[in-house]
Amino acid sequence: MLKAEHVTKKYRKTVAVNDVSFTLEPGTVTVLLGPNGAGKSTLFKSIIGFLKYTGEITLDGIVNKTPEARARMGYIPEMPALYPNLTVNEHLEFLARAYKLTDYKDRAAKLLEDFELTDKGKKFGDELSKGMQQKVNLCLGLLPDPEIVIMDEPMIGLDPHAIKRLKEIIEEERASGKTVIVSTHIIDSVDMLWDKVLIMKEGVLCADMTKAEVDATGKTLEELFFDITEGGGE
Repeated sequence: MLKAEHVTKKYRKTVAVNDVSFTLEPGTVTVLLGPNGAGKSTLFKSIIGFLKYTGEITLDGIVNKTPEARARMGYIPEMPALYPNLTVNEHLEFLARAYKLTDYKDRAAKLLEDFELTDKGKKFGDELSKGMQQKVNLCLGLLPDPEIVIMDEPMIGLDPHAIKRLKEIIEEERASGKTVIVSTHIIDSVDMLWDKVLIMKEGVLCADMTKAEVDATGKTLEELFFDITEGGGE
C-alpha cells in the first residue's frame, strides 16, 4: 500500500504540491492526470524520495526515503537519462548492481524482447533514437520487479507495438498484486486500464475517484478531466 498524507512541496514561494493525500491499494492501477504545471512530476519525485517535502509518504507503513522502501519502488521518469558511454546491457547491469539483484539476466532478456531491443544490447546510450531510449527507460524501471511501479508519461515516443506491450505489462503487474500509478496526457491511451484516478490542478488534488465512482457520474474520464481542469468542477 502506498499512502501519502498532507504532502506539500514548495519551491521558494511557489507551491508545486499543496496538501495532497491519497491511498493506493495493491493490485490496482491509478491514473494521475493534470495539465502542465499541475504538480504531477513533483509529486512522483517526492514519492520516490528525490525531493524534500512536508507531510508523510509510506509504503506499507515504511517511510519512503528509507532503503527498504526505495528497494520496493520502480520509477520510470518522463525523460530518459541514459549514460552515453554505457551500452544497453551495461545500463541493465548497473541498475541490477544498484538494487543488489543476483538473478536478473532472464528478466532483463525478457524485457528487451518485449520492447524489441534484443539486438540493441551492445548499442551505447547516445546511439539510440528517442523511442529506443524510452524503451530502455521502461526496461530499467521494471527490471527490479518492484512492488510499486511509478510511470511518468511512459507512452511518449513509443511505437504502437511498444504501447500495446506496455499496456499488457501494466495489466500483468496489476494481476500480480503490484501497485501501479501512471501519469499521462494521452487520456484515451489508458482507457479500461485504470481502477482509480487522481486529478491535479495547480498543485491541488481535485479528484480521487474509483472507476465505479466515475462511471456513476455518467461522464467519461476525459469529460471529467476537462470539467475539473477547465470548467471549475470538483
